Amino acid sequence: MTARFLQGVRFLEGPGHPLRHEDVLLENGRLQALGPAAVAGAEALGLPPLPAHDWLLAPVLVDPHSLLERPEDGTAETLESLVHSASAAGYGTVALLPRGRSWRDRPERLQLRCPPPFQLPLWGGFSLGGSGLDLAPHAELIAAGAIGLADDDQLPPLPLVERGLRLGEAAGRPLLLAPRDPALAMEGFVREGVEALRAGWPPDPAISETLPLQSVLALDQILSGQELRLCNLSTAAGVALLRARSGALPASVCWWHLVADSGRLDPSDEGWRLTPSLGGPADRRALVAGLADGVLSAVAVHHLPLDAEERLLPIDQRRPGLAGHRYVLPALWQELVVGHGWTVEALWDALCWGPARYLGLAEESLAIGDQRWLLFDPVQVWQPASDLHGSLAANQPYGDRSLTGQVLATGLLPELWRGVAG
Repeated sequence: MTARFLQGVRFLEGPGHPLRHEDVLLENGRLQALGPAAVAGAEALGLPPLPAHDWLLAPVLVDPHSLLERPEDGTAETLESLVHSASAAGYGTVALLPRGRSWRDRPERLQLRCPPPFQLPLWGGFSLGGSGLDLAPHAELIAAGAIGLADDDQLPPLPLVERGLRLGEAAGRPLLLAPRDPALAMEGFVREGVEALRAGWPPDPAISETLPLQSVLALDQILSGQELRLCNLSTAAGVALLRARSGALPASVCWWHLVADSGRLDPSDEGWRLTPSLGGPADRRALVAGLADGVLSAVAVHHLPLDAEERLLPIDQRRPGLAGHRYVLPALWQELVVGHGWTVEALWDALCWGPARYLGLAEESLAIGDQRWLLFDPVQVWQPASDLHGSLAANQPYGDRSLTGQVLATGLLPELWRGVAG
């Protein structure tokens, strides 16, 4: 039996509930009791109190879109390793995009399962094979359990999008669209600007995002009432377009675009090669502001693991992407709570409740008996390189540097108690 009595922990129950200090009894991965009942339960079990005034007990986080291309036999990541590493990072829900060795564009391909309490919703393919040529069987995918429909990391042809929306076979489920035109990117992979020129990377103009975004916004006006979602907004110009529009569409932003930009990274750092392209300082500031005032709805991990062999390719020859759920909460706590003065509730709206709404899921909250909780120490210093619970992927950021802030425990993995005495 694993049991802990947390004395005076900061407790975040759910949306609409203020942060408060609470005595908490955790037993076998479950939230067993609160307040006087927790004190009495701890006394009955003979548990000493753990002073926890600086720790946070809160609902698990929600990732609205990530990728896992070879769940059974991947060399960079498998379903088992992804569920374990995401759980250890405090993520209780990871929604997977349809891209894979076998695209999840047929009902029989929506068969990935994982044991509860972890949740693994699946996006079904909007077009067959992500080709943008023919529509996948939308009604069959939704009937098979797809949480919504998505294509690849670029905007499908607008006539195909319009046809899919007019057919209306998605039963009110969201359609995820990435406002990106690779032809307009002109093979660049860092947003154009002084910083990109100094670093020597090929520039990607902002219009590769803003022109497709304008098309999606125009289509949404023509076909009102559709459940459209924007995937991975990345530019200040894109945020400005959304802000200027009344009734902005729900839009996600990748966590890395909130903490890194072309003026912050050393040329040798991991994290330059992304889709959409990494922006400059002005882009990052605009994304943070857009998330703060609700123009952006959700933070995505957009985990895309590469193996060691592919990681060794020259940066302009390997696939873009960054891996690792374990960095998101520590990095955004430092950036937004410490750096910008955000409240804990605002951060959880970006990482938990906002992503749940984005997916059409119920917002996470804690109740007696729940396992979907995490315990976070915002001042714990740790080295990801020595963490045995991380992703298998080779393309993870931060290298050998230490991070401040760590998930100490979670009901998703009752055996995980980092540095917490029994």
